[in-house]
Amino acid sequence: MSLVTLLPFIVLIGAMFLMTRSAKKKQQQAANMRNEMQPGTGVRTIGGMYATVKEVNDDTVLLDAGPGVELLFAKNAIGAVLSDDEYNRIVHGIEYDLKSDADVVPDDASSLTESDAASDDKSVDLGKKAAEPDAEAGETADEPTADAAPAEAKTDEQAKKSDGGSEAK
Repeated sequence: MSLVTLLPFIVLIGAMFLMTRSAKKKQQQAANMRNEMQPGTGVRTIGGMYATVKEVNDDTVLLDAGPGVELLFAKNAIGAVLSDDEYNRIVHGIEYDLKSDADVVPDDASSLTESDAASDDKSVDLGKKAAEPDAEAGETADEPTADAAPAEAKTDEQAKKSDGGSEAK
């Protein structure tokens, strides 16, 4: 066999070696991270839940996910150990690095609309009024129009259905 024939196989074996080597490094780093967890540190599980470490055992970790909520996880279910600043930023929304002292937007819009609501005490007309006959057009309440006939038929059908009569079945 010639070197040209063996070259693709050698390159393939070398690529596989490099890939497994980098994967082993990542696994080793993750194992070291999990072994260095201390009670009180913030973590993110592989499922995306954020919690605080309460107790670390050989294969398990007891997490405090909230007031009165303690969860037992396998150590390999911890996806990341977070720094205190990062954990507080994600979970509590606390930013320690505020770069500008600009106005902060409030969480709700009620403070933005209070002054407008106090000046406008009138009610808003949504255009929903009761159907009234148009006196200017010459119609009276006794004369049904072509539009009124289908409405009366609909109300008769609704009354029959609501009465539970035999015709509704």
